[in-house]
Amino acid sequence: GRLGTPAEADFSGCDVVVEQRLVNQVLAPVPIEGRCAVATWEDGRLIQWASGQGVHPVRDALAEAYGLDPSQVRVIGQDVGGSFGAKSGAYPEEVLLGHLARTVGRPVRWTESRTENMTGLGHGRGQVQYLRVGGTREGKITAYQLKVIQQAGAYPEMGAVLPFMTQTMLTGVYDWENAGISSVSVVTNTTPLVAYRGAGRPEAAAAVERGVDLFATEIGMDPAEVRRLNMIPEFHTPHTTAVGTTYDVGAYEAALDLALDAAGYTELRAEQERRRRQGARRVLGIGISTYVEITAFSGGGEFASVELRSDGSVLTRTGSSPFGQGHYTSWAMIVSERTGLPLDRIEVFHGDTDEVAEGGTTGGSRSLQIAGSSVHDAATKLVEMARERAADILEADPSDVVVDTTAGVFHVAGTPALQISWAEVAAADDEALVAVSDFAAEGATFPFGAHVAVVEVDLDTGGTEMVRMVAVDDAGTMLNPLLVEGQVHGGLAQGVAQALLEEFRYDEDGNPLTVNLADYPIPSAAELPSFERIPMETPTFMNPLGAKGIGESGTIGATPAVQNAVVDAVSHLGVRHIDMPCTPERVWAAITEATTD
Repeated sequence: GRLGTPAEADFSGCDVVVEQRLVNQVLAPVPIEGRCAVATWEDGRLIQWASGQGVHPVRDALAEAYGLDPSQVRVIGQDVGGSFGAKSGAYPEEVLLGHLARTVGRPVRWTESRTENMTGLGHGRGQVQYLRVGGTREGKITAYQLKVIQQAGAYPEMGAVLPFMTQTMLTGVYDWENAGISSVSVVTNTTPLVAYRGAGRPEAAAAVERGVDLFATEIGMDPAEVRRLNMIPEFHTPHTTAVGTTYDVGAYEAALDLALDAAGYTELRAEQERRRRQGARRVLGIGISTYVEITAFSGGGEFASVELRSDGSVLTRTGSSPFGQGHYTSWAMIVSERTGLPLDRIEVFHGDTDEVAEGGTTGGSRSLQIAGSSVHDAATKLVEMARERAADILEADPSDVVVDTTAGVFHVAGTPALQISWAEVAAADDEALVAVSDFAAEGATFPFGAHVAVVEVDLDTGGTEMVRMVAVDDAGTMLNPLLVEGQVHGGLAQGVAQALLEEFRYDEDGNPLTVNLADYPIPSAAELPSFERIPMETPTFMNPLGAKGIGESGTIGATPAVQNAVVDAVSHLGVRHIDMPCTPERVWAAITEATTD
């Protein structure tokens, strides 16, 4: 079936069919900085400082709420302490703040407490899934069905959309034409569900990767081999799935092989079997996930301008607002690569609607490939404008002027000694050189990867310890590997946390129970191993940088890998499935149930 159309897979020809109810629990985003804002009025204009994922959507929301032209609203939000998707718009408290400021005639500031943050900031995930997988005893999966019940919360906005994001990535990296999905979003008297690092795609990966493992267990085949048998072969031209999603490029088996080799998969299986034979009470579990996700799917462009200032430095304005992604460094690197100027001569500015009139939002792992490409395009235009001016100074044809990006100078071809600097180009005319771009990609991109999680489970207590996490995440061309590493590490930590620790709970009347960090555990370094990241780059053709998103990949691949590892650790005892979070209580209960007559 196509996107948005319920469809039923045909299981009539299957030798083996497995079914399982899965819980993808509700999570709280828990950014370091909660929601906070300051509002004031100056000469009839509303000025508001906000903590969010984009100042321009907040400006537009405030203008609509107060009946103002957008030019009568200024929103500033330059340093934001995290979001993970939950601060993508203006919340009611933030909209109300301007009214309070006008009523009392002075600036008003609001900062939520951690308890208010836990209950008032939108939540993530919240799906109950009913899974059905069928195929042959030789390992070929020929039918896949998923039923999704989405908790939407009291005010369903994003909660109504999340199942469609799950449907978009229904079959993951697998070559299955016979696949179906049905979904329903349910209004509940709970905190609304919003986008949370992955927004529907981690839920799809969690379902399909558990399904492959359940099927592999049922037929007695290694889960890595079942994955290989069912993967889409490597492709570098668009591939369309059963639900109508068109992937750009993919090399899924290569990613799996990299991860397995780096982990020492064969040796791990041997060690696992050795411990089982010896009757060890601390057993080894190995979990695999292979995933593909969609990024930059929301369409539209992103504003960027690059200006050569009078002193020869460059000011880059961007409509994209970072909250931990490293845009300052990345955008400066793009401009430096095009101009040859050092990073300390390039300023990146964002987050003020008076200074940057246009812009969108940072979300869906779109920033580098959309906003970064806009910066690249604007910088390229600026270079050509500067080349024209340099040609006048050098009394040469523009086509003969070389931009030396190593030295950051202009010279005539064949005469490198006859050169001028960017500062000299800037000083040659009172008119500033400004190049503008609003790049929009032709379509979404599809990062992919493979994760191998290794855990140790104490059979007496159910306690689980993360031993290793090996991650291959292919986000196309890497502009800054260190920033990529940081994004992956953060995503892995949150993915592990969902598998083992986190769950926002309510009592039977809908009263929240996990309203602070004493009751809602988030991971620290003590609960995590040193992550092992294996680089892989398969550039996309959807943007000039060849880049795909990376910010959400860790949460998509890590969660099912860890859950599969926990179940794998105790599968020899007859345990078939453990719902997330795989807490010691749940693991111990599963062991006890499986081993008690």
